[in-house]
Amino acid sequence: SGLIGRSWAMVFAAGGFKVKLYDIAQQQLTSALENIRKQMKEMEKSGTLKGTLSAEQQLALISVYTDLKAAVEGATFIQECTPENLDLKKKIFSQLDVIVGDNVILSSSTSCLLPSKLFTGLKHVKQCIVSHPVNPPYFVPLVEIVPHPETDPSTTERTYALMKKIGQSPVKLSREIEGFVLNRLQYAVISEAWRLVGEGIISPTDLDLVMSDGLGMRYAFIGPLETMHLNAEGIANYCERYSEGMKLVLNTFGPVPEFSGEIVQKVNQAMSEKIPVVPKVLDARRKWRDECLTGLAKLKTQMKSD
Repeated sequence: SGLIGRSWAMVFAAGGFKVKLYDIAQQQLTSALENIRKQMKEMEKSGTLKGTLSAEQQLALISVYTDLKAAVEGATFIQECTPENLDLKKKIFSQLDVIVGDNVILSSSTSCLLPSKLFTGLKHVKQCIVSHPVNPPYFVPLVEIVPHPETDPSTTERTYALMKKIGQSPVKLSREIEGFVLNRLQYAVISEAWRLVGEGIISPTDLDLVMSDGLGMRYAFIGPLETMHLNAEGIANYCERYSEGMKLVLNTFGPVPEFSGEIVQKVNQAMSEKIPVVPKVLDARRKWRDECLTGLAKLKTQMKSD
């Protein structure tokens, strides 16, 4: 019932589903419910609450449990949201494996642990899948659906359909790969950003501007492949025009950075001057970020309907 679990609970409740939120500590659950109520009420007031139900109706769909067996009784879909720790996740899935039936889907929110590491050896492995959200899932709809080599195709299809039903934007990976797709793309950007700052080509704050006021403006609506398609007379024409230049630049990329030493201090200083590392300040900035994402999601929905 941490940040990801709360956000998932809100997403499923917005879709009209009954949600049982589980945690080992009652206080954690009480805190989670208070936080969910506060967020839903604020969004209802600002007109950004998801779904057709009122905040109270959505809140009524969420109940809390400290007993795992009671929590999963009658469930058709279970979304695990424990910390990113392989042993802990394996432990919870081995417990679930003993108590669930043959129809429930066992899904993990992991951002980087491979399904083969999480689910291999489980009796219900065919029902296991990774549904990796983007933090925070309530405001960013993408979900990466990643199967275990033994996952039944029907598990993938049912998970995909459920995510579509609750208003998320699911994508299916044909097989597992380190980092899945989102983090592979993200780490490629971070890696080059780190090198450019480390080599003194650009300041950390200006680097971020290149993304927020440059590439990110495009990527909020279209991806890199469609960008290529539109920036020439189609993909084939783009490759014909720009492939030599792309290869020339790509060949100058350096090795994977260490993400340590002087560059960490340099980037940390720049970021801390902009956003001091104080819980109150960081929380305020995160709230601002979520409000921006909410506004953007609203705009995208309006543009699609237009």
